[in-house]
Amino acid sequence: MHTLGTNLIVADDMLMVPVWHCPCVASYSQGTSRGGANIKEIVRRIDLWGLDMVFVIGGNGGNAAADAIQEEVEKQGVRCVVAGVPKSIDNDILLVDKCFGFDTAVEEAQRALLAAKVEASSGYKGLGIVKLMGRSSGFIAMQASMASGVVDVCLIPEVHFCIDKLRDHVKTILEKKGHCVVCVAEGAGQDILAAGTTATDASGNAILADVGCWLRDEFKKYLKGDADIKYIDPSYIIRSIPTTSNDRIYCKVLGQGAVHGAFAGYTGFTVGLVNTHYVYLPIPTIIQAPRKVNPKGRRWNRLKTAINQPDLC
Repeated sequence: MHTLGTNLIVADDMLMVPVWHCPCVASYSQGTSRGGANIKEIVRRIDLWGLDMVFVIGGNGGNAAADAIQEEVEKQGVRCVVAGVPKSIDNDILLVDKCFGFDTAVEEAQRALLAAKVEASSGYKGLGIVKLMGRSSGFIAMQASMASGVVDVCLIPEVHFCIDKLRDHVKTILEKKGHCVVCVAEGAGQDILAAGTTATDASGNAILADVGCWLRDEFKKYLKGDADIKYIDPSYIIRSIPTTSNDRIYCKVLGQGAVHGAFAGYTGFTVGLVNTHYVYLPIPTIIQAPRKVNPKGRRWNRLKTAINQPDLC
């Protein structure tokens, strides 16, 4: 969260405790949180501090919190503009072409894939497995696989797979090429691993089973030691690095758009890029469901064609 002056506040997932101050820009940078926000307390602070504008930076959860704040300020009669800025490296915000941070995540994710390629190709029947972020949308895995040019199999949440067909396909690749690289999004295969489970985290998201470790163990059993398996999980590294130039510029454009909208008197909106145009979107519209990869769309099928991946379901 960053505060500018006395009547403007920018929140990242609604944590309201200052942790860092930069005198050169007269602002406060604060940490992030995940779920469990006390909306009534947030609105009480907004009223107490006399804030006129609140900018919420976040994904589906952050924007859902912004919508809840908007409803509460209206209910309590607090005069405050609430605006959102789409930040989700999973690129899963409905209607928005691209969230800032996504390009940076893809750039770093492909480094893990390239490392897996080196490890796999340097061993006897080397198999490199890389698990990337992507709870319900496989945009990072899909784009990084296409960008790296080294992936043989890509698994995403939107496309189900049969473990038997996957094992046979990987074995065929190993016999043909001598090595194989598998890229898997963290939300893939949950219909197999977590069927019937209802556990959720503080934000209400389903707690995912570890598909990466599961695949590693499955291939160890299937190949019976006749392969050199390397498992790489870059985890938060792909979102904790300096942003690319394009992401930095895009972020500034979105921030400026959010401020312009707020000063124009709009509230309960998120600024985003839609069909190459910068627009204002009602927050309730974009939080209805996560944006997902279209299994019948060009991008997914372009990747499948590039890596010769058959249907595995």
